[in-house]
Amino acid sequence: MWKSVAVFCGSKFGNNNLFAQHAEQVGLLLAQKNIQLVYGGGRKGLMGMVANSAIKNNGKVVGVIPALLNEKEDIHTELETLHIVETMHERKKKMFELCEAAIILPGGFGTLDELFEMITWNNLSIHDKAIILLNSDGYYNNLLAHLERMQQEGFLYLPWQESFFTISGPNELVSLMA
Repeated sequence: MWKSVAVFCGSKFGNNNLFAQHAEQVGLLLAQKNIQLVYGGGRKGLMGMVANSAIKNNGKVVGVIPALLNEKEDIHTELETLHIVETMHERKKKMFELCEAAIILPGGFGTLDELFEMITWNNLSIHDKAIILLNSDGYYNNLLAHLERMQQEGFLYLPWQESFFTISGPNELVSLMA
């Protein structure tokens, strides 16, 4: 079982209530399994929802936030540990260092950046972390179709399915955590 998991997701809620429900469930599951949550350090959106759920359920929560996002993402003040870094790259690097696995929830450009950097670093053997894509209500279906196209067109070194796990709901995390 992992001791520490990074969660990457939106600093907005999105338009589908299921995204917030899944974020809350992920925070709860991590707290129940005594797995430390490492996340972006903000209070807003799905990011804040995961952290608040973990905190409410006595989970350990570590935030990593660049100083430039202090106001935009509203730094969470109830965290066990908060790392303030200079750049977005330093944020990702620190979060990667602090986790054994990552869960990707719905999000925007930043979330995709984090997902693809983790996959790339795994493929380059910079690290070897489990990556779980939570495809809430099919949010990532088009991305998965594009990855299939990348594979068919000969741009991937390994089948994309070997790069990460895809799940449709938080309850599927339990078997992956074992």
